[in-house]
Amino acid sequence: MSIRKVFASVLHTLRHGLSRSTEPVVLFPIITLLVLGVLWITTASMIRLEYANARAAAIASTRELTETYEAQIVRALREIDRTLKFVAYAHESKDLDSVLVELGEKTLLLPDFLFTVSVADADGNIRSSTRQDGPATVAGADYFEAQREQAVFSAGAPQPHPHSQDWTLTFSRRLDQPDGSFGGAVIISVDASYFVSGYEQTKLGQHGFLGLLGTDGIFRASRSGDVVAAGSQIDYQQVIQAAGDDFGEDETTRVSLTLNSWDQVQRYTATRTLYEFPLAVVAGISEQEQLSPAAERAHSYMVRGLTTSVLMIGLLALLGRLSWQLQQSRQRAAREQIAHAERIEYIAHHDSLTDLPNRGFFSVMLNQMLTLAKRHDRQVAVLFLDLDRFKLINDTLGHDAGDELLKEVARRLRDAVRGSDMVARLGGDEFVVLVAEECDEENLLNLARRVLASVSKPYNLLGHEFRVTVSVGVSQYPRDAEDEQSLLKNADVAMYRAKEKGRNNFQLYAESGSESSLERLTLESSLRQALERQEFRLHYQEQCDLSTGEVTGMEALLRWEHPQLGLVLPMQFLPLAEETGLILPIGKWCIETACRECIALQSRGRRLTMSINLSARQFSDDHFAVDLAQIIEKTGVEPGLLELSITETVLLTNVDQAVSILNRIRAAGVRVAVDNFGASYSSLSTLKKFRFDTVNIDGSVIRDYAHSAEDRKLTEATIAMGKKLAFTVVAEGVETAEQAQFLRDSACDKAQGFYFGRPAPHNVAQASEPDRTRRPDNVLELRDIRETRTVD
Repeated sequence: MSIRKVFASVLHTLRHGLSRSTEPVVLFPIITLLVLGVLWITTASMIRLEYANARAAAIASTRELTETYEAQIVRALREIDRTLKFVAYAHESKDLDSVLVELGEKTLLLPDFLFTVSVADADGNIRSSTRQDGPATVAGADYFEAQREQAVFSAGAPQPHPHSQDWTLTFSRRLDQPDGSFGGAVIISVDASYFVSGYEQTKLGQHGFLGLLGTDGIFRASRSGDVVAAGSQIDYQQVIQAAGDDFGEDETTRVSLTLNSWDQVQRYTATRTLYEFPLAVVAGISEQEQLSPAAERAHSYMVRGLTTSVLMIGLLALLGRLSWQLQQSRQRAAREQIAHAERIEYIAHHDSLTDLPNRGFFSVMLNQMLTLAKRHDRQVAVLFLDLDRFKLINDTLGHDAGDELLKEVARRLRDAVRGSDMVARLGGDEFVVLVAEECDEENLLNLARRVLASVSKPYNLLGHEFRVTVSVGVSQYPRDAEDEQSLLKNADVAMYRAKEKGRNNFQLYAESGSESSLERLTLESSLRQALERQEFRLHYQEQCDLSTGEVTGMEALLRWEHPQLGLVLPMQFLPLAEETGLILPIGKWCIETACRECIALQSRGRRLTMSINLSARQFSDDHFAVDLAQIIEKTGVEPGLLELSITETVLLTNVDQAVSILNRIRAAGVRVAVDNFGASYSSLSTLKKFRFDTVNIDGSVIRDYAHSAEDRKLTEATIAMGKKLAFTVVAEGVETAEQAQFLRDSACDKAQGFYFGRPAPHNVAQASEPDRTRRPDNVLELRDIRETRTVD
């Protein structure tokens, strides 16, 4: 048999085995085994987790108990030491026999029902004491003899009480003669159980441990359960070193699981040396007591696992019987869902007219390319394309001819670029090319020349031959910009330079020369004085209720009337104001002026919502919420009539910070609106992250609704989603009666745009209802409309 036949036989066997594995008689036993495996792996993991949590809790409890016990002991020892020092100090001017009497009268001694304070002379004879039944001499005692050589705080070995089974601890300090020689010692005695009285069985259990250990390895006091002991001898260094095992990361209180040598009980044990005193505290809790609840829960998990296994086997057996009947219908439903999801995803990512990637998908791809470029030190370039005099085609031949031209331009651009390049349509007659490979200047110039040559070839529209050119701007990462917005903005600037140089050419982005720098400095200087000279003006564009036709709101739009330059467009000075920080006082002035105008309108019987746009720098300013509250209080405006609009790009820069700022704005009673909704890829997800009162739908959403049924459905879906996730939906950039009627039919709440009226000063904006039966003669393109907004 040949090798080919053997290979074919093996391949056939594999295919047959795979097909058999999808049959219920084979599939469900496999699923049963897998589910049971997952179940028991999960059960084992939960049991391990229970034990791990119990051990971690035991370590944390031991650490907490040790530190608490240490604080109690240190506080008690400090009180004892302070009393010793009081007596030693008083001894310098008082007689040994009278010093305790005088200090007692001044209440400077510890309470005598717990503590016995005594004074011994140089021979160890007790000269005075707060109790009379104590020993007459302490000569030879370790705590007394320790004071002969030097003045130290001494904690003597525990001594059994002569009349009971209790233990007594004794502490001492040296008394000096006037000439500095040894004059005796002051001594404080206390019941050893005093130092373990903080034992709580609720925390330590029946076999917990508290102990006060001397550096000589002798326990001054210890307690386990109800048993109080003292005098046990252990290896001090061994106990200290054993506390350094790997049960905790806290270097100050380390916990170890050890078999305690003094009572042979396995405990989580921690030791803390007292740096002020020659002692250490030891605390421990029984491992068995701490892990017993985890053992009970582990047994419960095992029982549940067995019960679940039995039920799972029965359930999967039943499902196996039914699955064969449902298999075909499920496969059909799955195929339909996949096809529908692919279609929806394609529509969401592509322009319906040209089938090119849309603005949202391009934004995602550009950010991904920038991330890869930063990681691998590569270059990325963007070519911004705008057709020259495209509006003339629409005006002379109609929108249908314009659509055909855009389709042909898209096809030529795809043919002109390389396979690794990406062509997208941003909207209108604007296209963009993303270049992620071979982005050196020579390759970019060659690509731009191919694009110019391809687009400028003749077009045949409605039986007539036309020539259309394109202006191209090129911006490169990292030379010209390092983020998406700056890269597109610089490419856009370069494209406008190409138009200024006569169109039908390309320009690489470059920093302005000395002339443009001087112009920028002059404009910046004038901008700094504009607010002081009262050169800014607010124009207002009305928002109309589509159901009633009444004006229900106004949008405040900033204008700069320069004394020499005349009217300066917002796109010329707002980026400069944002960059220099002047946008903060300018924005504050805009809000205050708009609030006063709102009050003026209300006094004349017009209760209108006043909408104000916020820049990115205003929104992220730490003092914005305070300034807003001060303006509301100063002007007396009703907060509910004030509405602040924020673009999606500003919100998505830092989601957590944006949520916090929006909450503070809403807490002041001010309405919040998301601006330019629908213009970017992340619009729907944005509304799920934030809570808005108003959604301002971008004009680009409704601009092309009439050209295809898909665009119309997407537009209606966008409006419906905006209404579902906000109280009010406002459509912007409405230019025609058809668009207004479409919005009414789609249940949109409000609309604004040139069809309802242009932005005008307050005396014009306060006029009677606008004439909606006609469209203004000179309608700007969408980009020009955006340039009239306070903040882009």
